[in-house]
Amino acid sequence: MSSGVSVDEFQALEQRVLRAVEIVKRERAARTAAEAEVAALREQLAVQSADLQSQAESAQSEKQAAESQIEALNHERDVVRQRVEKLLQQMDELL
Repeated sequence: MSSGVSVDEFQALEQRVLRAVEIVKRERAARTAAEAEVAALREQLAVQSADLQSQAESAQSEKQAAESQIEALNHERDVVRQRVEKLLQQMDELL
């Protein structure tokens, strides 16, 4: 009995090794592409998060401005009401 490997067996083994090498190359390329995609998506997420933060801050500023304007209009309404009441009192005194 010979412990050597026949030419056919060696060629079959060589083919399997070459297929394994090709599979590893494809998987590495796919991994590299997936990592690049993940990095791009993370960057996109960071940009969108910054945009949302900016929009939230803008909305908060607009809300504060609107509340301030409402407060000013309410004060103005109260002043006008007081003036009208004084005028009505004066007219009542005249009558």
